[in-house]
Amino acid sequence: MIRTLVVRGLLIGLLAGFVAGTFAFVFGEPRVDAAIALEEAAAAAEPAPASAGKAGHDHAGTAGHDHGEEAVVGRPVQKAGLFLATGLYGLAVGGVFALVFAGLRGRFGPRGDGALALASAATAFVAVILVPFLKYPANPPAVGDPETINSRTALYVVMVIVGLAAVAVAVATARRVTAGPWQRRVAAGVAFLVPVVAAWLLLPTVDEVPEGFPASLLWNFRLASLGTQLVFWTAFGVLFGWVGDRVAGRSALPPAPSSG
Repeated sequence: MIRTLVVRGLLIGLLAGFVAGTFAFVFGEPRVDAAIALEEAAAAAEPAPASAGKAGHDHAGTAGHDHGEEAVVGRPVQKAGLFLATGLYGLAVGGVFALVFAGLRGRFGPRGDGALALASAATAFVAVILVPFLKYPANPPAVGDPETINSRTALYVVMVIVGLAAVAVAVATARRVTAGPWQRRVAAGVAFLVPVVAAWLLLPTVDEVPEGFPASLLWNFRLASLGTQLVFWTAFGVLFGWVGDRVAGRSALPPAPSSG
């Protein structure tokens, strides 16, 4: 049964990854192109050092093309690779989700496969995507110091761990509360928010947006980035739950009468 769930998770994750990739291509890539254009314009506008002569001028003129046609991997290839990246992301997430789903099935959450898949996907989105995103939102090219990428990545991973731990604490709290359903939900919500809010307040803030960077471009890029994840998890949860309900419905049908 676990093998069947894993195969289902891989296939549905791949499909959901392509759906999310389409969203990112339509709504995210234009913002990336605009940010790259700003980065290239800023690099081209930088004056060359007086001692560098012609070589310094050439460097300044080509530094802004790291993301463009003259890059090692050009923008057309990067855009095509977007679907490969989201597809691989869907495969990885689908396999892990299927294993977690198998562990939750019949033990936690709703009884039906469809409702459990939707609830699990929504919880994963909040814990793994929304919680770290609200503290450390995605930034387009030309935003962020390359020398701080390791520390920024580490902080983001910490927020992911905090989100997962908060979910575990919330589930444990809900199981311990013996009052009515509303009391359990309130207790679980408070148990989830306490470590999350504490991490938001205690972890350092990272703000490396350069002065003069268009606020609308930054906002639209972040919305597209979050929207891509929302589309993925929504598509994955709906498809995984729909297939699960269909399989459960077929297995619940009475056997066909024998004609012998």
